[in-house]
Formats: sequence, C-alpha cells, structure tokens
Amino acid sequence: MSGFEVVQPPEDSISCLKFSPESIPQTFLIGTSWANDIRCWEIEDSGKSVPKAIKTHDAPILSACWSQDGTKVFTASCDKTAKMWDLQANQFVQIAQHDAPIKTIHHIVRPNYSCVMTGSWDKTLKFWDLRSPTPLGVIQLPERCYCADVNGPMAIVSGANRFIKVYNLDNKPQEVKSIDSPLKYQHRCVSIFLDKNKNPTGFALGSIEGRVAIQYVDTPNPKDNFTFKCHRSQQTGTSQPQDIYAVNDIAFHPIYMTLATVGSDGKFSFWDKDARTKLKSPDLPGDQPITCCAVDARGKIFAYALSYDWHKGHEFNNPNKKNQIYLFDCAELKPKNRT
Repeated sequence: MSGFEVVQPPEDSISCLKFSPESIPQTFLIGTSWANDIRCWEIEDSGKSVPKAIKTHDAPILSACWSQDGTKVFTASCDKTAKMWDLQANQFVQIAQHDAPIKTIHHIVRPNYSCVMTGSWDKTLKFWDLRSPTPLGVIQLPERCYCADVNGPMAIVSGANRFIKVYNLDNKPQEVKSIDSPLKYQHRCVSIFLDKNKNPTGFALGSIEGRVAIQYVDTPNPKDNFTFKCHRSQQTGTSQPQDIYAVNDIAFHPIYMTLATVGSDGKFSFWDKDARTKLKSPDLPGDQPITCCAVDARGKIFAYALSYDWHKGHEFNNPNKKNQIYLFDCAELKPKNRT
C-alpha cells in the first residue's frame, strides 16, 4: 500500500488520526478536524477507503481515541466537552466537561477500573467513568495540557512551560515522577514506546524546534536518553540559514517499535530509535504541513494528513488547498538489521 488517498477528507485542518484497535477484525480510521467534525472510514485490504459516518461538535475537535473493544470513539473539543460515539447505536453523547478547550483524550482500561482521561487548557487532567457527570478524579497540572499518551499502566502528560508528568494508572491515577524537559522549546506531541516484553518503558517527545527526545522513564544509564534533529531544511551552504519546522506528531510501529515523525515541512520520516538511524524520508512535495499521523494496530498501514497547521498565521492559509489523508505501506518501518 503506497500513497492511497482517503476519500471525502474533512473540509478544514485535520487535527488527529486514529486506527481502530486489533480487537475488531476490520480496519477503521477516524479523523477529527477544525471543521468541528469527526469522520470514520473503513479501510479495505486493497487500500480503498469507504466513508462510514460523520458526527459534529459545536467547535473544532482537537483529539479522539477508540475504546479498547472498538465499539466506541471518544472526542475532545474546543467547545470544552468530550463526547462518546457509540458506533453500533450511532449515538453521540457528552461524557465530560472542562472550563477550557479539551486537548487530549484517552481510554484507560486497567484490571480494576476503566475510564476516559481528558487533558485541558484549563490546567487539569480529569478522569470519567462515563456513567456520571462528575469526574472520578481531577489532577491539577502545572500548566495547560498540550499532549498526552496512555499505554497500559503508564500515562505521560506534557504542556506549556515544557512540563512532563508520568503517571501510574494501575489502582488509581498517581503521579510517579516529574521529568525536566530534554528539549528547549515548546512540546508538541508525545508517544509512549514499549520494551521487548511489551511493557511501556519510555516515550518520544516532539517539539516546535524540529527535534525529538527519546526518554526512558527509569533507566540506570542516562545515556539511553537522547535527542535528534528532524524536519529541517537541507543546508546547501554554511552561510544559509536553516529552516526549522515543528514536529506535529509521532507514531510508533506496534511490532518493531520504530517510529514515524511528521512535520510542518510537509514531510514524514521513519526512524529506528535503537539503532539511532533514519530508515526512510520519502521525497514529498512539502507544499502543505503534515498535521498528524497514525499506524494501524496490525502494523501494516501508516496514515498521515496534509493540511494547514496555522504555524504562519491566518494570512498564509490558502482555502483552495485541499486537505488530504494518505495511506502508506508500513514495510519501510521495518528495521534494516532485523528479520
């Protein structure tokens, strides 16, 4: 699968892409946008995309996630609410409320409880059990939440002033550590990676300064942690200034634990964090930023969205440019030295 275009993309900038979990046999893709909508497509083995449904909020949707069983989708919006989309009943109901736009949303499933975690620009992290209008718990954050990820018992939350918090979700969400940022500029995206036993062990953090940090939560050797530059223009001469672009999203391959980064330069790259090497960076036109990406649960498809990310302000927005979502073969994410 190389360069299949998804039909009927959103009408405005695409904020989030997420594939359905492995618990369901088909492959579905959801995409959220600044046009206040969330769309769902079925992705066939041939690479063909079939539009299934659309739901809307009262303001842009910034993020979404699937329930673990694949029957529901949760959305986070600038209208300060989160909603649950029951795909079988096709019902869309509010499940959460904040005092400011909600930037992140994740479904947590642990042995003794399950809930939805929302992170907001109101500087709180809230946990909802879906049956009650009041949250199970509220954690005060040092600043606005800009990005978060959840995998098994681990949650990573980051935001303004470059704070990084690590939470253990096992019995109830509890902060286990606060990490000093390895990056000098604003954080944009975070993604948890697993060790060989499939336990969450660290995270990749992307910033607006064309740089990604690979950070282990607990490592006896600090040299395991490193940063690397990406999404920067090729310099032809030393006197020429280098264009540096934001890293807008990071996605890990579920099997190889290699990673994809996408940026405001309109390009994506695949990396092997263990070998500390770049695997591939296709030569794309780069005439529109890539705002978000996702790898499907079986590790076969890489999806990315081309749309304006507003990094140059409204005067550079070209409404004639079409938003696009492409599907790309994940074979290139396979590490070179592994069978």
